[in-house]
Amino acid sequence: MGAKKAKRQNIGGNTNNVVRINNYLPKKIRTVTLLPKTTNQEQYILTLLDENTNICFGIGPAGTGKACQSAVEHFFEGQVDKIVVTRPAVSTDEDLGHLPGTLEQKMAPWTRPIFDVLREYFYANEIESMISEGVIEISPLAYMRGRTFKNSYIIADEMQNATTNQMKMLLTRIGSNSKMVVTGDLAQTDRLKDNGLVDFIKQLKNYKSNFIGVVDFHKGDIERHPVVKEVLEVYGDN
Repeated sequence: MGAKKAKRQNIGGNTNNVVRINNYLPKKIRTVTLLPKTTNQEQYILTLLDENTNICFGIGPAGTGKACQSAVEHFFEGQVDKIVVTRPAVSTDEDLGHLPGTLEQKMAPWTRPIFDVLREYFYANEIESMISEGVIEISPLAYMRGRTFKNSYIIADEMQNATTNQMKMLLTRIGSNSKMVVTGDLAQTDRLKDNGLVDFIKQLKNYKSNFIGVVDFHKGDIERHPVVKEVLEVYGDN
């Protein structure tokens, strides 16, 4: 614990962060273990852990769970003091105002898969406290314009539904001492034209990047219970 405590004390040089992080030490699971089951998963984990990779793309039907685990690990280790969750709210055309409740409650249907992973490490009341204190922030993609996230781990999920302008805006939000993970499955996109994820990946192929990593996933990279695999075989989808 001594080494981890020392890391926490170095966050931004602010001792208030030490108290805040210690308040949210994991109660269910004491450590985060990222275990790959496929070659692509191994490459993805190595990319997530690479300190020189500031932006990591996970393309395909997997990646969100590992990204969330990586965010929790970075938080526990004191490498970041904030986890930001964002995604396009396509089904409401980014207009969330008519939905009841707080912004977090409005976004709940779209961020549920990420919070299912967070609940493996925190109790529900802890997550609520972290949201109220800004340790976890839920930010609809359209609301991120003009901001810069420092000392943060940003998870941008379902980005196959982002426009080209939205993707550029998102990728330029990252600030110092931050990591961003962008996930999206192009086979599940609701946006056939002006697709920001398709556009950026296509342009990236012609550019040698020092700080951006891309991992392509396939159906075999999805972690499923054996019975789910059988169900998919029955339907002929596996």
